[in-house]
Amino acid sequence: MGSTPVPQPALDRMVPFAAHPVVVGVVPGQDPLVVRTAAALASALGVDLYAGYADTTRYAVDEHADGTVDHAALDPDGAGDDWRRTEAGLRTALADALGDGPPAWHLRYLAGRPDRALTHLARAVDASTLVVGTRAPGGGHRVRELLEGSVAAHLSHHQHRPVLTVPLAVVDWKEIPAPWAR
Repeated sequence: MGSTPVPQPALDRMVPFAAHPVVVGVVPGQDPLVVRTAAALASALGVDLYAGYADTTRYAVDEHADGTVDHAALDPDGAGDDWRRTEAGLRTALADALGDGPPAWHLRYLAGRPDRALTHLARAVDASTLVVGTRAPGGGHRVRELLEGSVAAHLSHHQHRPVLTVPLAVVDWKEIPAPWAR
């Protein structure tokens, strides 16, 4: 039984930048630089901005053509409305960072793995580009990235749209010792 080949990136699959929205991945407490970078790109292109947050404590029950999803809690005991507070907080943070536009912006509360959820949103709105931030610096970020992988890396390997990664912290090359110097 042969499997269907996965469509690969190609010029004929490229979504034109003009008239196609930009999708940005957002998380609570995220540096506004990521959203503002995505907004600057969307504004320069004259298109809308779709912000997507993937709640990993929930799963998608149904995905809709407009990029929204019906979702439910992974933990039946966690079936409360906590997600509504998270969504309201994200909406407030986006309004503070972006104001009334341009560009026009929309928030989509998604569920499940961030890379898959953002890919669904990008397909649904026929986005030209995805924008994500790097992980915030901190003690556990390297271990978490090793175990889970980078959302930007997963996106760049599992869908055909360009991924713009916004750096949130840089490390001076001089501060990183060579492996043989340890």
